[in-house]
Amino acid sequence: MPEPPPFVSNQTSPPVGEARRLRGFTLLELLVVVAIIGLLAGYVGPKYFGQLGKAETKAARAQIDAMEKALDQYRLDVGRYPTSEQGLNALVVQPAGVAKWAGPYLKKGLPVDPWNKPYLYKSPGEHGEIDVYSYGRDGTPGGSGEDADITNW
Repeated sequence: MPEPPPFVSNQTSPPVGEARRLRGFTLLELLVVVAIIGLLAGYVGPKYFGQLGKAETKAARAQIDAMEKALDQYRLDVGRYPTSEQGLNALVVQPAGVAKWAGPYLKKGLPVDPWNKPYLYKSPGEHGEIDVYSYGRDGTPGGSGEDADITNW
């Protein structure tokens, strides 16, 4: 005679083995999963945020390069670079007394660096005709790594 199936539909509760399976995860199993996720986050997190810092530095270099090209175009039109007093704003707003201005020279306006600080500008520069730079993440001169200055020289 064949044995009856392990679960009969007219029973009010499942058999003992079936009840264990339907209970869910044990606390130990959940702790193991949380520990594994923590280890993965500890390994991947620093690598991800390290790449983020490099991306900010590359974005600042690209913006400085674009401003340098805009400054060169300004010089071709006006005959000289903007003064330090006129600053980089001369690329988007015509300075008083500059008749040959043909701007704006930046399509999207004057950018701020990836750390939401304005770029700095000197003309004449200490390292060339013009200096365009950012003090990096820390906002102070010098530094290393992500805190290093980003410059056009």
